[in-house]
Amino acid sequence: MSDRMPGREVQRVIRHHIAGRSSGAAERTGTVWNPATGEASDEVAFASAGEVESAIAAATAALPGWRATGLIKRADVFFRMRHLLVERQDELAAIITREHGKVLSDAKGEISRGIENVEFAAGLVHLLKGEHSEQVARGVDVHSVKQPVGVVGCITPFNFPVMVPLWMAASAIACGNTVVLKPSEKDPSASLFLAQLFEEAGLPAGVLNVVHGDKVAVDTILDSPDVRAVSFVGSTPVARSIYEHATAQGKRVQALGGAKNHMIVMPDADLDAAADAAVSAAYGSAGERCMAISVLVPVGEATADALVAKVAARMGALRIGDGTDPSSEMGPLITREHRDRVASYVTGASAEGATVVVDGTTDEFDGDGFFVGVSLVDHVRPGMKVYDDEIFGPVLSVVRADSYDDAVALVNANRYANGTAIFTRDGGTARAFEIDIEVGMVGVNVPLPVPIGAYSFGGWKQSLFGDSHIYGPESVHFYTRSKVVTTRWPEPSESQIDLGFPSNH
Repeated sequence: MSDRMPGREVQRVIRHHIAGRSSGAAERTGTVWNPATGEASDEVAFASAGEVESAIAAATAALPGWRATGLIKRADVFFRMRHLLVERQDELAAIITREHGKVLSDAKGEISRGIENVEFAAGLVHLLKGEHSEQVARGVDVHSVKQPVGVVGCITPFNFPVMVPLWMAASAIACGNTVVLKPSEKDPSASLFLAQLFEEAGLPAGVLNVVHGDKVAVDTILDSPDVRAVSFVGSTPVARSIYEHATAQGKRVQALGGAKNHMIVMPDADLDAAADAAVSAAYGSAGERCMAISVLVPVGEATADALVAKVAARMGALRIGDGTDPSSEMGPLITREHRDRVASYVTGASAEGATVVVDGTTDEFDGDGFFVGVSLVDHVRPGMKVYDDEIFGPVLSVVRADSYDDAVALVNANRYANGTAIFTRDGGTARAFEIDIEVGMVGVNVPLPVPIGAYSFGGWKQSLFGDSHIYGPESVHFYTRSKVVTTRWPEPSESQIDLGFPSNH
C-alpha cells in the first residue's frame, strides 16, 4: 500500500532496473521523502515476488556470458566505472543528499570510499589468481582456481546508498558473479544511477539488476534456489533473521548488523584532539552510520570532567541545516519517525539516572524537515536504554571508567563489536589495547577506523553473522569458490588398477 500524502502529487515513480531496462507495475508503492523539507518527493515501486524472480532470471541468464568474459575485459569495466564516478560525483552526491539528507560534502566522501572499492575490484586479474604446485608426486601437478558462486543477492541500508552497494556489487561482479541489488526503499535512486553507470562503463545488461521494495522482495531473494549468496548490511535483528533464513536454504551469507562504538580516552591523551574527534565521529552524518562513536569512555574523573566540558563547548558551533547548503555541517535524519525515536532516548535519559548535558531535542528549526539537534548525555551506565540500544542518531553518551582495565572490560562486555578507538600518547597502552580489545575494527587516535579498500570491513559478536567481512580480500573469498585440480598424464604402459588410498609417494 502506498503511504502517499493525501492530495499531494509526487514527481515520479521510481522503478526497477532489470536486464538493462526500467520496469515495474507499481501496484504497491512507498513514499520517498526529502528529509530536509519533510515533503514527499517521489514514489518507489515495491516489487512483487514475480518481479524479483524476473530480476533473478535476468541475472541467471547473464551469468554464463559474464563468467566467460576475459579478466582483462572485466577489469576494463571497473577502470571506466571509476572514471564515470569521478566525472559525475556532483550529480550522484546531489541524489544522495536529496533522498538521504546528509550534507553534500559527506555525500562526496561516501562516493570517494565507494570508489576505493571499485579501484580494488579493478585489480581482479591479480585477486583471482590461484596457486600451482608442480610434481607433488611423480608426474602429478596440483593447481587451485577461484570460480564465481553464481547469482548474488545484495540487500543494502539507507545510510550509505552508494558506498555499501559498491562494497558488495563491485567485488561480486569482479569475481564473475551477477547481482540482484535490493537497496533501501527510503533512498532508492542512487542504486539506479550506479546500475546505469556500470552499463555505460560496459557491463552487460542483466549482470547488475536493481529491485525496490520491502519484505516481499527480500524473502523472494532469500528463498530463490538460483541465488547462491547473500550480502546484507542493516540492524542486528534483521541481520540475524536473514542469516538464519538464508543459511537454512543452503546459501552463503554475510550479514552485518548493528553497533555501539566506544572511544576510550586515557588521561595522557591530547584532550582537545580527542574532543574534536569525538564531536566529528559522533555527529557526522547525523550519527546515522554504523561506525559512529556513540559512547565516550574517559578514564579518570579529571579526564571525564575536562573532556565533557570540551565536547559540550564545541557542540554549540555546529551548523545544522539543509544538506544542499554549503554552510551546513549536519543534515536531518532520514524520516520523521526515526527522528522522534532518537529524541526519545535523550528525553528518557534523566529518568534512568543519566545527566543530559546538552539536549538537542529542544532545538528549533525552520520548516518541516526531520531535524534534531546534537545531544550529550553524561553519567551513563550499562542497563540504561541510551547505552544498551543502537540509537543511530546524533546522541553521544559518556560512560566514566576508573581505569584502563575497566574501560576495556566495558567494551568487551558489550554485545556489539563493530568498531572502537583509543586516544593516548602511550605506545605501550595502544599496543595492549590492540591485543586486549574484542572488536573487529580498532583505531588508535583514529575515531572512525574504517579500513581502506585493500582491507576488509566487519565486526565481531552481534555485529556480524557469517564468517566473512565485507569488501577487500575477504570479499574475494566470499564471492568465489575454490576448486583444486590434480592432474597426471601417465604413459599408457603405466596404467594399473590400485584399490589402495591415493598416496603422494
